[in-house]
Amino acid sequence: MSTTQSERLRELLEPLVASEGLDLEEITVDSVGRKRVLSVVVDSDTGADLDQIADVSRALSAKLDETDAMGEGEYTLEVGTPGAERALTEHRHYVRAVDRLVRFQLTDGGDELVARILEVDDEGLDLEVPGVKGRKATARRLAFGDIDKARVQVEFNRKDKNDKNDKHDENDEKEEEA
Repeated sequence: MSTTQSERLRELLEPLVASEGLDLEEITVDSVGRKRVLSVVVDSDTGADLDQIADVSRALSAKLDETDAMGEGEYTLEVGTPGAERALTEHRHYVRAVDRLVRFQLTDGGDELVARILEVDDEGLDLEVPGVKGRKATARRLAFGDIDKARVQVEFNRKDKNDKNDKHDENDEKEEEA
């Protein structure tokens, strides 16, 4: 896809996405046989639910139908959210990833770091680096300039701090009833 087409699509579609309270994260056009697929990725600080995605999809489809932004020929429009292991490329992505485990590729020779984002400011991130082999987690500060790539990691067995508090609260309620 040419940069010109990408820019035109972004200019055309971004206001519609924003009107739904979402951010336009990514636009790609891929050829699949004779057809083309226009993929639009949207997100927000609170995520996007299915109703929002459906509304955006209808609005984008109507707008694309009334313009020649996709040119002649058939195409399929796909609207979705970033995947579970999304790449973090914008400041807002890091803010949305607070409390998530992230794999960082560092600029200093390609070292990797896996850590949980605790806080984000304009200069960088406060992280918690998990302890290895029974050691305690450590705090670390990472400047945005030290990050080459960052990607959210999927966690299947994470014990949330809130889970412990909820169980504690339930036990307190049972004791009060007795």
